[in-house]
Amino acid sequence: MRKFFINFLRMPVTGSLFAIFAAVIVGAIILLAAGHNPIRAYAGLFYGAVGQPRFAVQTIIASTSLILTGLSVTFAYKTGLFNIGVEGQFIIGTVAAVFLGHFLKLPPIVHPAAVMTGAMLAAGAFGAIVGFLKAKFNIHEVLSSIMLNWVAINLANLYISTERFYQEVGKAHGIQNSASIIFLHEMKRTPEGIAQIRELGFLSEILLRTDVNFGIFIAIAAVFFAKFFLDKTSAGYALKAVGANKDAAEFAGINIKKYMVLSMFFSGAIAGLAAAVHITGVSPNTVTLLPAFQNYGFNGIPVALLANASVIPNIFAALLFGGMNYGAGYIQSNHGIATEIIEIMIGLIVFFVALRAVCVKIANIIERKKYGSSN
Repeated sequence: MRKFFINFLRMPVTGSLFAIFAAVIVGAIILLAAGHNPIRAYAGLFYGAVGQPRFAVQTIIASTSLILTGLSVTFAYKTGLFNIGVEGQFIIGTVAAVFLGHFLKLPPIVHPAAVMTGAMLAAGAFGAIVGFLKAKFNIHEVLSSIMLNWVAINLANLYISTERFYQEVGKAHGIQNSASIIFLHEMKRTPEGIAQIRELGFLSEILLRTDVNFGIFIAIAAVFFAKFFLDKTSAGYALKAVGANKDAAEFAGINIKKYMVLSMFFSGAIAGLAAAVHITGVSPNTVTLLPAFQNYGFNGIPVALLANASVIPNIFAALLFGGMNYGAGYIQSNHGIATEIIEIMIGLIVFFVALRAVCVKIANIIERKKYGSSN
């Protein structure tokens, strides 16, 4: 039993569970200090996230982009790079998605595929700049990606401010219906279609009151493809080898500079896919002037950290954060609890994730005591 407990403490998932549990406890103390009942607050948060079918669908929609931005951070981390520029790459992806979604004339299915491909290429190229600066001039990727985030937000605002591209001041043209991945998007736009949807019973509330779309399937497919690519292909092996030990990889004949650029390109492309799924799957299907970052990319960082930079766990970490973010609106409107408590809890989770080594230290202490008692 003791051996099982020691092994459990050393498992990567234990550190993540410890971080969540500790954040819940500290969050409860903060809620008490603010005069709120933490049990009632957490019950409301849970209900607001999955308490009704419509809420659960909204949680999945909120989690979809987080799965992909978390995957973007994870992919770069697997190859030894910390991509803190996912936010900027996401912004570039949204601009490319809106541009292609509005100006291309393609049939359904083909049009969303073209939008996603274009957004991935644009965001990937933007991410590759970071990789090039790292490979060519040894400029740290954190510094260059932070600076490029600001370049991205200003490029997006410049695009929206250009007369050809804006529908009204501060808002670009939306995508065409053929580019949408929202379920029954065409039917929702006509009274006759809405009447037909209302005949579907309980499904009508989900279809009419949410932007339920195909995005979650695309995100999950991307996660499993990334897992396959990193574990089962020679290029993926080379990328991970560079991340594990650059000197050893170079000694083995791997062009580490090339793979640094490729790593950031692929990481940026995943962020671009997140942007395209968001634009094609969530109304109003366009971009607006951004006075500040919207944090779609930045929120991928805690997702990746909670997932311990593992590919598949990104899905579950993103669902957790997506549920917290969507449930925050419910507890604010129904319990009068400010949504900032969720931001505090996310910050606490990240803080305690950084302390996940505590679990390993506890396991080592228990093991040493066992060894000492046997002598």
